[in-house]
Amino acid sequence: MPYEFILTETRGRVALIRLNRSKQMNALNPKLMQELGQALDGYDADDGVGAIVITGNEKAFAAGADIAVMQNYSFMDVYKSNYITRDWEHIRNIRKPVIAAVAGYALGGGCELAMMCDIVIAAESAKFGQPEINLGTFPGAGGTQRLPRAVGKAKAMDLCLSARMMDAAEAERSGLVSRVVPSDKLMDEALAVAEKIASYSLPVAMMVKEAVNRAYETTLSEGVHFERRMFHATFGLDDQKEGMAAFVEKRKPVFKHR
Repeated sequence: MPYEFILTETRGRVALIRLNRSKQMNALNPKLMQELGQALDGYDADDGVGAIVITGNEKAFAAGADIAVMQNYSFMDVYKSNYITRDWEHIRNIRKPVIAAVAGYALGGGCELAMMCDIVIAAESAKFGQPEINLGTFPGAGGTQRLPRAVGKAKAMDLCLSARMMDAAEAERSGLVSRVVPSDKLMDEALAVAEKIASYSLPVAMMVKEAVNRAYETTLSEGVHFERRMFHATFGLDDQKEGMAAFVEKRKPVFKHR
């Protein structure tokens, strides 16, 4: 379907979503986030898609939420409309792996959106931050919760309280991003990672995502118990039989995603 603020395409089993408000540095307004949610839900339901990439442009992944839209909201405006929760939480329910390919600025809501993804691949030009304190407010889409889990309390306090930006090299050292690549190689790398993930058994990839996310939601003993049961469940898959048979027979497996 046509969208106003995002561009979408599929390349084999990989879906690509590009944020498309370049004049506004991809500022995240409610309509963009609604469209992003619709696209993500559609690809999540599409059996032909095994992984999803979200990106912006070379100047900005997303420079933050749209302040021009937000500035005149009252407490009752945001509370009654369930602001952020209503339009931003779609990505938390996506079961397929989602990769953020980040170049340029990923600030405020842009940083929070990247952290909602499963893997963050950054160009050398990428800059991350939570500068909301400059505006007399603070992160409201998970910045004070996901950032400490990614980089630790000290770094999260630093970024949220001082409003400084973290470059790609520091973000990788701190655990915010999984890898840093030259800016002109960002999309090649992100799509290659997505293609590799999409080539594996889709139900297993979904189980991996669910199990790793479980580590942040529960105790170690409960997490290991959940992992063990999910591992046991893979033995009910055709893909597990194919994967192990292919290994024994020294050939490449042909997964059927079931």
